[in-house]
Amino acid sequence: MARRRDISGQREALSAATWSVLADGGLSRLTLRAVAERAGCTTGLVLHTFPDRRALLTHARQRLREQASARVDQAESAATGPREALRAVLLHVLALDNDWSDEPKVWLSFLAASLDDPDLAQHHVEGNRALLARVTRLLGALHDDWPAARLHATASGLVALVEGFNVLASIDPETYPKDVQEAALSAALKAVDALL
Repeated sequence: MARRRDISGQREALSAATWSVLADGGLSRLTLRAVAERAGCTTGLVLHTFPDRRALLTHARQRLREQASARVDQAESAATGPREALRAVLLHVLALDNDWSDEPKVWLSFLAASLDDPDLAQHHVEGNRALLARVTRLLGALHDDWPAARLHATASGLVALVEGFNVLASIDPETYPKDVQEAALSAALKAVDALL
């Protein structure tokens, strides 16, 4: 009897291999052959699972977003209140923990690929807007008397801070190590509290 093919498992393994290639060499090193080698399979299996490089990238980007969102959901739900939840969410976006410390490099590679791919760009837009909505909601729980425009502007600044650190630390980790990022986030959150 022939074995059934685990399509879902293959997709997950190939997405993880895609992230690994992107983390190590960036978008210029991402080929179907490199992904196949990293996944320990043939290029034919990659093409049997995904019709082309673009489909592979799109799936890997979507899975990255889903995993990051699940982690942030967990961080928010484990917090004891809105202030702690806001800090936990922003710290998770910084991806300072070793379990996902390569994620900003992978995210940056996807961002570069999205410059000429509207589908990948849409994943970035949706992910950013979801994060912005979450941070705005958490700020609103802390500052329920603030007008919507103020909440949005403050949330936009916090999101830009953590995403900017992700980009800069991916390229220059010596200048933007973990302690510098955490201190800057703490200072920004204190400044937000001072606005009461």
